[in-house]
Amino acid sequence: MAVVATLLVLEDDDGIRAALGLAMEDEGYDVIEAASAEAALVLVGRTPPDVMLVDLTLGGMDGVTFIREVRPFSQAPIIVVSARTDTEDIVRALEAGADDYVTKPFQVVEVSARLRAMRRRAASPAPSAGHGSTLLLHDDGPLVLDLGAGVVRRGGEEVHLTVTEFRLLCELASPPGRVLSRRVLLERVWDRDYFGDERIVDVHVRRLRTKVEPTASSPTLVVTVRGQGYRLDTA
Repeated sequence: MAVVATLLVLEDDDGIRAALGLAMEDEGYDVIEAASAEAALVLVGRTPPDVMLVDLTLGGMDGVTFIREVRPFSQAPIIVVSARTDTEDIVRALEAGADDYVTKPFQVVEVSARLRAMRRRAASPAPSAGHGSTLLLHDDGPLVLDLGAGVVRRGGEEVHLTVTEFRLLCELASPPGRVLSRRVLLERVWDRDYFGDERIVDVHVRRLRTKVEPTASSPTLVVTVRGQGYRLDTA
């Protein structure tokens, strides 16, 4: 079977880690495993994965800290797999840079489906918003969405967005000025057939604002439309 992607499994429970690893290898993944966040950081630096499954409760460095530490040098999609169902824990993981989450106990088929959705989103073209579209003008230079290169630049410097953040911005920008509900954004950005927790949208919007807005606490680009969703107001 051809390798479809490299997958990092960060899980300190030997049984769960082994079961996930074997199941994902059967799906065609080249699986690299780590029992600790510290070991996983070394592995990511040595063999950059295409996608990651990360447990939150680990000995030593926890999963949220790992996500926060790995994000500056890896934009690979991260799915949190955890027994924690508390809202605060889930939001902390998403705010640290996770893209999605699955709670334990889980079915391997569910994890596999989420991974396939992640890979589809990473591989599929972003919605058209026009090549080199200027989104915002401010003191640091224009914020430009360059679909040809698949990046966002501010004053000529790349703004580092995750795959999910980039697709979220593209959806809002194609075209700008439309109000998109959280449900629509969940379907289009996370998976067209996926119905999930709308908090994922809100957390990703907050993270996106910290990277593209002049003042994240007073957004002028990604605007909340109360009771309806979000709208992109361009320069």
